[in-house]
Formats: sequence, structure tokens, C-alpha cells
Amino acid sequence: MAKKTVDDIQVQGKRVLVRCDFNVPMKDGKITNDKRIVAALPTIQKLIKDGGKVILCSHLGKPKNGPEEKFSLAPVAVRLSELLGQPVVFANDDNVVGENAKAAVANMKNGDVVLLQNTRFRKEETKNVEEFSKELASLADAYVDDAFGSCHRAHCSTEGVTKFTSPNVAGYLIGKELSIMGKALENADRPFVAVLGGAKIEDKLNVINNLLEKVDTLIIGGGMAFTFLKAKGYGVGHSLLDETKIDYCKDMMAKAAEKGVKLLLPVDTVCVKAFPDPIDKADIETCVVDADKIPDDMEGCDIGPKTAELFASAVKSAKTVVWNGPMGVFENPVLAKGTLSVAQAMADSEAVTIIGGGDSAAAVEQMGLAAKMTHISTGGGASLEFLEGKTLPGVACLDEK
Repeated sequence: MAKKTVDDIQVQGKRVLVRCDFNVPMKDGKITNDKRIVAALPTIQKLIKDGGKVILCSHLGKPKNGPEEKFSLAPVAVRLSELLGQPVVFANDDNVVGENAKAAVANMKNGDVVLLQNTRFRKEETKNVEEFSKELASLADAYVDDAFGSCHRAHCSTEGVTKFTSPNVAGYLIGKELSIMGKALENADRPFVAVLGGAKIEDKLNVINNLLEKVDTLIIGGGMAFTFLKAKGYGVGHSLLDETKIDYCKDMMAKAAEKGVKLLLPVDTVCVKAFPDPIDKADIETCVVDADKIPDDMEGCDIGPKTAELFASAVKSAKTVVWNGPMGVFENPVLAKGTLSVAQAMADSEAVTIIGGGDSAAAVEQMGLAAKMTHISTGGGASLEFLEGKTLPGVACLDEK
């Protein structure tokens, strides 16, 4: 995983194409959260300071039929100009590498910044078509990938372009992801505890399998826990259940026993008669029951207090904790207590604490505990595949140190 970064290359006077993650939430053409833009600043500022000609590219949303105004990166260029304190030239070509882009790049001086239009305005982007990769590469003398959230996809701007550019290196965001998450998976300070939650067990099959080779304790909560409880012979009422994965859960429990890994499952659960609608509805009736006594007409929607204590105790005794997936319906104030208890235990611990993106990151932000975590991954899908032990195409294509 030792990849070259922006610290390992000379960019003075060179055109540097930087793949960022500017996939920001928008409403009525306005950015509602600029965290991803702010996260890209250290890499961009480093390249400006070193005298590079900085050409930025990113996708935004999922345009289905080619260019759509609502998915334009124009608002990102405006916000980026404000944050950098210098103009960012927006090359507004629907075909991304058009006359505007070529002219803007030709006119660049050292330290200038140009932002290309949404790479997904070209249908070739997600299909990794060589022609578009070559067009992107034609603008640049070097390539920097700083979009961890997209590096699990082999697209033109994340992987294809590197076949026609050199050097190809990581930005600071990806560098940080690789060093912190890489160390956790390959050389963790022990005890190493992983906490997995979320709704669907199928999303985490390979993660569970891979982590059982690495951790000392594996904690399973959220909707996926009920398939494990069913595999233990418990009734789970109307709770989320994947009948097709019961044997898999039995295999994983046997593997944990064989490897000497402590596998912790809920011992009690918070049940409701009907799933809250809307999801954040606060006036809902709940009851707490032991995990092997879930009523047939009820649904488990959060871990109970005894489980919260059990999980928090395991987290507090750890030296490294990786967490991916909430413990219950955290969007609901009544059903967020289990998720909060795990988040609080991580915030209070002295361990290296890593949040694996997605809903866990959203939960930690929502609860105001983000600043107390060692690292919050910027990529939900990418961090999951990283935890699975998969090769990430957008990382594999970068130059080795």
C-alpha cells in the first residue's frame, strides 16, 4: 500500500490533473454542505504553493442522460474560489474536455486553478472508455488522485487516465486513508475491535469474513444482527432477516470460535410494533426484551441497554476500533441510543478510532462526536471494500513508493 504522494513529485510549471471528490449535496443550485470541498484544500494548496498548474475534475450526482444543469460543478468553482482566496476558472464544456477547457489550460500560469465540468456528463466516464481517458490525460503532465470515495470504481477519471499520465500519485486525503486504515488492517495496536452494523447482512458478508482473520473481537449490531440471532435458533419476530444467509452466519460463528475471536451479538433489543413512519417520528412505543424473546408481532430496531453496555465495554478496552454501520434506526431519536452509546464509547476511549464512512460517519457527525475520532473515512463504499481486503482500482494504478 506504500504509494507515492504529492510530497514525492516536482510540479513546478507542470499541468497537474487532480481527481477530487466534489460530490456535494445541493439544493436549488446551492451547496448545502461543503465539507468535501474543504477536505480537498490541503492537496490543492500544496500544488499551488509548489508552482503547479492545477486542473481539478470530479463527478457530481448521477446524471442519467448526459449533461444536466442541476449537476453542473459551477457552484463548486464559486465556493472553491472563496476558500482558496483566488479565482478558479470554470471550464464549462458539456463534453468536459472541450474548447473552453483547452483554452483555459493553455492560458494557465504557475499556481492557477481550473475546474473541469462534471466528468459524468460524459457517458464514457463510468464505462472507463479509453478515448475519454486519453482526452483527460491530454491536459496534464501529472495525475493526482484525492477522491477516496470513488477509488473503488475503475472510471476514466479514477483509473483509465493513469494509463496515459505519469507520474500518478495520491493526494493527502487518499494518503491518510491508506496509512490509517491500512495500519489498522495489517498492523493494528491490540486489542483490535471491529464494530459492524447497518441494515443488510449481504453488504457486509466479505467484510465479516476478512475481519475475522484480523480482529480480537467482532461486534455485530444493527439489522444484520437478526440473521445471526436466527442462526442461533432464536425467533426474531418481524425484524430484518435474510433467510438465505442463515447458514453463512452459522459458518461465521464457527470460524470465530475456531480463530479464537470473540463474536459479540445483541443480548437484548429495543422492539416496536411498527417501523416508524416517517422515520424520525418521535412518539413511538417501544419495549426492551432479551434477544431470544422477541415477540412474533414486533420488530427489533435498536440494541438494548444491556447490549449497549456490553459493546461499550469491549470498545473501551480496545487499542484500535474500526466501526462501520449503525446499531439501529439512528435517524429516529428514540431508536438512536444504541448507536450513540457505541459512538460515545469510541469518543471516550484512548484507542485509535476509525469510522468507515457512510451512515456511521453521518451518525457521528449528527451526534457531535466527529472531532473526537481519530479518523472518519471519506468513502462509504470504498472503505467497505478496503475492509473486505479488495484491491481498489483507483489506488492500485498509482505509483509505488
